[in-house]
Amino acid sequence: MRTWPYPNEMENREDLECDVLVLGAGVSGCFAAIAAAQNGQKVILVEKGSVIHSGAAGTGFDHWESACTNPCSNVTPEEIAEAYVDEQDHYSNGIAHYIECREGYDRLVDLEAWGGKIRDTEGEFAGADFRDETTGLLFAYDYANKFTLRVWGSTFKPVLLKRLRQLGVRILERTEACSLLTEHRDGKMRGTGALCMNVRTAKISVIKARTTVLAMSRPARIWLFDPDMMGLSEFRPPQCIGTGHAMGWRAGMEFTMMEKSVKAEFSAAGRSFPPYSTGNNHNTWYAATMVDARGQEIPYVDRDGKELTSVRERYYPAKGQKFFLKGGVIDDPKYAYRGPETLPFDELMRRGYKLPFYADLSRMPEMERKAIWGLMVGEEGKTKIPVYRSLSERGFDPERHMLQSYGNGWQSASFLDQERQLFGAPGGVITDWDLKTSIDGVYACGDMLYAMDCAGAACATGHYAGRKAAEASKTMSHGTVSEAYIQNEIDRLYAPLRKEDGMDWRELNKAIAKAMQNYCGGVKNDALLEQGIALLQQYRTEAVPQLYAANPHELSRVHEVLDILDVSEMILEACRMRRASCAPLNFVRSDSDASKTDAEHCYITIHQENGQVMRKEVPLDFFGNLKEEYEKHNPEVHA
Repeated sequence: MRTWPYPNEMENREDLECDVLVLGAGVSGCFAAIAAAQNGQKVILVEKGSVIHSGAAGTGFDHWESACTNPCSNVTPEEIAEAYVDEQDHYSNGIAHYIECREGYDRLVDLEAWGGKIRDTEGEFAGADFRDETTGLLFAYDYANKFTLRVWGSTFKPVLLKRLRQLGVRILERTEACSLLTEHRDGKMRGTGALCMNVRTAKISVIKARTTVLAMSRPARIWLFDPDMMGLSEFRPPQCIGTGHAMGWRAGMEFTMMEKSVKAEFSAAGRSFPPYSTGNNHNTWYAATMVDARGQEIPYVDRDGKELTSVRERYYPAKGQKFFLKGGVIDDPKYAYRGPETLPFDELMRRGYKLPFYADLSRMPEMERKAIWGLMVGEEGKTKIPVYRSLSERGFDPERHMLQSYGNGWQSASFLDQERQLFGAPGGVITDWDLKTSIDGVYACGDMLYAMDCAGAACATGHYAGRKAAEASKTMSHGTVSEAYIQNEIDRLYAPLRKEDGMDWRELNKAIAKAMQNYCGGVKNDALLEQGIALLQQYRTEAVPQLYAANPHELSRVHEVLDILDVSEMILEACRMRRASCAPLNFVRSDSDASKTDAEHCYITIHQENGQVMRKEVPLDFFGNLKEEYEKHNPEVHA
């Protein structure tokens, strides 16, 4: 039998201290650490993987939304941020979206200064309708307003790592964040650091910090998990599972919109295809020419239902339309901001179009074809090697070949209604204008935030949270840590490694997913939700003590599933707290209380307090006027 190749440091403990602690080194965490270090603070950055390619955007991304302040933009940050909020019927994170729109382009300029590629410097796309000949910037989706940029996202993580090292940030790689450390001071909860574990050696790190930034991914593997088919069928890396949510929940942090879910699109359950490996006309593939089985071209229509006769028209607003939104952040686009689409599936069937459908790039202008296949698919996360290079090596030629499509209402590998995901703009941590959570001294950014999506937003909010945490750190002292709590956590974390045999982590992950399908699927009611909570509690008392790990790597997988269990309970509790169906949240109750529908037109936040789940209502417009509040809280930027 092969021996474990790393030293055994189980029971070893190191105590560290810093000004600002950042947990998670995806693009948001890297920017948070950089901003804090640039503000003169001693920073520790903790990452479960390897920083150079970690996180949801670790292997790249193809576009940068909401670069509203780039020199070619024809829209303001206020227009786009307010459109995002309006598109979600105000169940949207106005604070984070405005930060994204106001500061997003600044972060791109940072990346370019550090060596990242954000413009067509070689003139590969010279003369293209989407290229600005003065700046070399390339635009996506809306060519008239020019606020979404095509970028070379695979170049970004390496230069972020280089910048972190230049600034002297201490990086703990292959180290998972496990628990927030807190204390009660002056009548409120305050963060004092975190307990972490090396996933190769099992060494424990207890890190004391004046302020902490949570920069970890959103939850995943909640409703869908197949241990034999994880890899490419998961949209985000399968190890990005919402540990930050679980840590915050256990510590008493406030969350909102955790009751929101959407029917699954990408999964590890054998129902989907590797993202962007099949042709479609959305997001990365926008606006690919689509044809049916006979080669008959499928028409595009604008927001007014007018059929578009040229490829060029697909990238411009309709007559009288200021701009339109594309790129993946909008769950159910409203009429006012809708971009060009193909006709609805039912209408296509009525007109006699035949399945299957295909994306046919050969019918597009050369530059559009190269932008979709050579740049967008080549740079989007998890597509550069397994999709773009693999298909190219096997002979795929976009000038001659088509890719079959499985989306847009004609998806042959459809999901069951109970198979849900936290996709689009899901729930998460609710913060103030400093991106500070309900725990003093703890900040959040990127996918930790509610109603967030996309890499540009992650970078902008990461930098923002990092500088706010740095400013606060200068006025705070280190808090205390409870040795009793630390020892209890160490015992909890090590328990599966101290056994001789037991249950594999995959068994519990699959059981949780099945429980969530059965009791928290497309339609909810009190009876189902209460049975789901009871079943997860049963797993906690009966299955969790049986979990076994043979080495620290397996132990980290066990810890992920324990976090998935916590997040699943949080979702069930959030669903129980909302008494009426809510269309913007894709939330349906069969026992919906009609009298609550208008009263609950608000955010419902939940947190734990002395073992009890507490509910609070927050107005949808709690963040106020976006421009005014931003400038009030950022006088130095405004100046």
